[in-house]
Amino acid sequence: MLFERIIAELNLTTLDIVACVVFLIAWQGYGWLADVRSRTTPSLHNQMTRFRRESMVQMILRDNRMVDVNVMRNLTRSSQFFASTTMLVLGALLALLGYVQQALDVVSGLPFTIKASQRLLEIKIVLLVLIFVYAFFKFSWAIRQLGFCSTLIAAAPKAPKDNPEQYAEQIDRLTTITSLAGINYNNGLRSFYFSMAAMTWFLHPYLMLVATVWVVYILFKREFSSRTLRALAGGAPDH
Repeated sequence: MLFERIIAELNLTTLDIVACVVFLIAWQGYGWLADVRSRTTPSLHNQMTRFRRESMVQMILRDNRMVDVNVMRNLTRSSQFFASTTMLVLGALLALLGYVQQALDVVSGLPFTIKASQRLLEIKIVLLVLIFVYAFFKFSWAIRQLGFCSTLIAAAPKAPKDNPEQYAEQIDRLTTITSLAGINYNNGLRSFYFSMAAMTWFLHPYLMLVATVWVVYILFKREFSSRTLRALAGGAPDH
């Protein structure tokens, strides 16, 4: 069969296939799980959404909105930094595809590694390329969304004398777009985390499995049970 011939050519073991499938399920499944759980459980995302809305209420009340413009500028710079870093990583990975045999010799010389074919090593590099391409699209979209928010801040009406909620539509619109930008930024960062797990595949598929579980644990703990979350929720963080 065609599938069996492809597996044989790539020198893929059952363990390689299992590690790769678990990695992909964990990467996409964690995003879905975090989104579902955050609807009923306090998380960094929904706590920050609350503060985003409060910041937009305060923006409406201010005559001078340079503070808000600077906040948007700093958020944009953070996304731009990771987007440009992602492009540098992609350039290095694409260059590495031209030196696969040399990379194979280096990896094969490391202890506790499984000897892989040149084709399989190319697949591992391509996996990293796809991860960082995904991250670049997320960071670049976050940059655009934050740019939209800057325009909306500039278009916001004059400060009301009493009740800012009379501009609830503008406040909710800005809150939604900044939250979406935050989601895309977080997805880009998650790609960096999972790329660490993917890189361990160069050494051993067992290590990839362990690293994938470890990354999911770290992300889950920081999103739902970190000291930062307790501080945002109004509780005293542990020392």
